[in-house]
Amino acid sequence: MSALVDTNVLVYRYDPRDPTKQRVARELLREGLDQEVLRLSHQAVVEFVQAVTRPVARGGAGILTRAEALREAEELLAQFEILYPTESLLRTAIRAVATYQLNWFDAHMWAYAEHYGLDEILSEDFSDGQLIGSVRVRNPFAVDTRGA
Repeated sequence: MSALVDTNVLVYRYDPRDPTKQRVARELLREGLDQEVLRLSHQAVVEFVQAVTRPVARGGAGILTRAEALREAEELLAQFEILYPTESLLRTAIRAVATYQLNWFDAHMWAYAEHYGLDEILSEDFSDGQLIGSVRVRNPFAVDTRGA
């Protein structure tokens, strides 16, 4: 099963403020690399650099320095298959905004998965288990309470 990794998973890999999400993100990315089933969008790599270098508190530093973030972006490019936008993908995203009432960034992320035929999006930004078109969304940070 192939999956598209959203920016939040990449950010949590480095964010020490939530150790549980950090652990989940690290394990998920490690397993996905081993199994060669995860893909990253160009958008997620760009958003990653912005997100981890933005100050986390007023006047504070980011999660990573600019140099660290750029080095990690280079690593992501080397480790994962990166998907790039096409005209068709952008048109799919535009239609998703209207059809599924997604915000632009979520529609764009979904369009990558739909366009490239991926089974899942791994993200906390959508409803866990939601099926949009042919793509299922899975929140890897959701707590499974069915057995509790």
